[in-house]
Amino acid sequence: MDQTQKYRISNITVNDIFYWYRQQEIAIPEIQRPFVWDSTQVRDLFDSLYQGYPIGYLIVWKNPNVRLKDGGISEGKKILIDGQQRIMSLLTAILGIEIINKNYKKQRIVISFNPQTEKFEVYNPAIAKDPSWITDIGPIIRNDIGLIKSVQEYLNKNPNANRNQVEIVLEKLRNIINKPIGVVELSHDLDIETVTEIFIRINSKGMVLNQADFAMSKIASNETYNGPMLRRCIDYFCRASTSPEFIDDIKRNDPDFANSEFFKKIKWLRNETDELYDPGYADLLRVAFTLEFNRGRLADLVSLLSGRNFETKTYEEEIVKESFNKLKNGVLNFINETNFKRFIMIIKSAGFITPDMIRSKNVLNFAYILYLKLRSLGYNPADIEKYVRKWVVLSILTDRYSASLESQIDFDIRNIATRRFEDFLADVESAQLSDAFWKSGLVQKLKTSVSSSPYFNVYLAAQVKFNDKGFLSRDITVKDLILQKGDIHHIFPKEYLKSRGMKRDQYNQIANYCYTQSEINIKIKNSSPKEYFSVVFKQCKGGKLKLGGIDNIETLKQNLEENCVPEEIKDMEFEQYEDFLEKRRALMAKKIKEYYYSL
Repeated sequence: MDQTQKYRISNITVNDIFYWYRQQEIAIPEIQRPFVWDSTQVRDLFDSLYQGYPIGYLIVWKNPNVRLKDGGISEGKKILIDGQQRIMSLLTAILGIEIINKNYKKQRIVISFNPQTEKFEVYNPAIAKDPSWITDIGPIIRNDIGLIKSVQEYLNKNPNANRNQVEIVLEKLRNIINKPIGVVELSHDLDIETVTEIFIRINSKGMVLNQADFAMSKIASNETYNGPMLRRCIDYFCRASTSPEFIDDIKRNDPDFANSEFFKKIKWLRNETDELYDPGYADLLRVAFTLEFNRGRLADLVSLLSGRNFETKTYEEEIVKESFNKLKNGVLNFINETNFKRFIMIIKSAGFITPDMIRSKNVLNFAYILYLKLRSLGYNPADIEKYVRKWVVLSILTDRYSASLESQIDFDIRNIATRRFEDFLADVESAQLSDAFWKSGLVQKLKTSVSSSPYFNVYLAAQVKFNDKGFLSRDITVKDLILQKGDIHHIFPKEYLKSRGMKRDQYNQIANYCYTQSEINIKIKNSSPKEYFSVVFKQCKGGKLKLGGIDNIETLKQNLEENCVPEEIKDMEFEQYEDFLEKRRALMAKKIKEYYYSL
């Protein structure tokens, strides 16, 4: 390949693909992942090959040759970047290879063919009863059965069929194995960004590949260091974390994995129902990689798994071995039951008790990295809990991982690995959590109508942590209401504000939100705060309980304080709404500050 050329285009045949597969020249990482095409797409692929229509390019990226200890060179496999579904379709329909379906069960897709109509179909019971169909095209295309014998067997079942036509059609069917397929082979020394750009330009669908996809391909392609099993571990853990019953499917459908060391490490998920942190494979890879390699760019993992020596710009087998060992350790640390459950416990102890309250996977990912890293460095468990809680809240409040993600992760992990964490944390707090942030910056962040705002969720976490009662509730806590899907109430009722001409982004300000009991919300209806607080004050002076259970002034004042509602609310009507919002935002920011420094 020309040194200046980024890729080479060539034509191969279906039979060449089978040769690559048998000789293990090509790594097909998706062979152990769910097959996402439906069976009709497999049928249509064969119809296109039969008709001579193009089926798109396969894109392969050659693994670099690595230097061995004895000075020899190990030639790298071709890693399939695009075309997995097409190749798997050919393997299952022609060679009879079982694929893994969407339910992680092994199956073979059988394609049938009617020589008289020249139509393909997915095998089904009706076809099995119809002699005009060849139920399985595999043996004919593989040439397990000679053409003459195939024709004769078909004519025996269909005596009225035209022999000449059947011969021509079956010869055309057999010739699928010689059909050309375009291959784009990418140079081994391209970086991920260039490979991705080429992929997008060639692929008409413009699909986006991420670095985790490349890393998973590299892992699956290396059998020397048990890469396929490691990849399955990553896939299976992520699937079982969202569907615990999948553990049973593994035992039924993948006995090799069920008997491996990895399965013993993940089978605890069968009884795990918590949904606070359900990682995908990209999340698991990022945590494991950053933890073990002290790096933030996932592209570096791809290079290291290839044996890249960043100093000499060469590829070495010893680096491949070391990298796989490190990654395996990182994965095992991630999936460890004790580690995972303790981490979740820490996040919940900060007040984040449901998945909706902490939506950023990046924040959770780095928090788990921090937890595991500090444990590996021998920090006191109580200090680890405190640091993780504070880092989670700090990260959310400052949008730490919302932009330039990998650069930020790289910066943070290098500091954590080389400095005392308390010093690093103090520096970050000094730079980003100044008095100006608490008094002005955070107040402005709270000026939004988005109910899923991360800043509002931090405020709710503070209420959970402080065991605050719901608005105008005597006994029911905010935590109770969140867990039981209680109502988010408008302190200035929505209908009240709408009737005075206010629009959605005005009456839905998060500073107008609070958690309260449904029955309290219903009784308030669309009355002004001044109106419904007059009812509350009457019952606090000995009157009949009509609105919640608060029956004394001290409890009411404490409830307003816990919910960051200014005491002036008792006299407020429509004209004071904007003043109310300003006062409450300041109180909410103050509460969040107190909460942060209490962690």
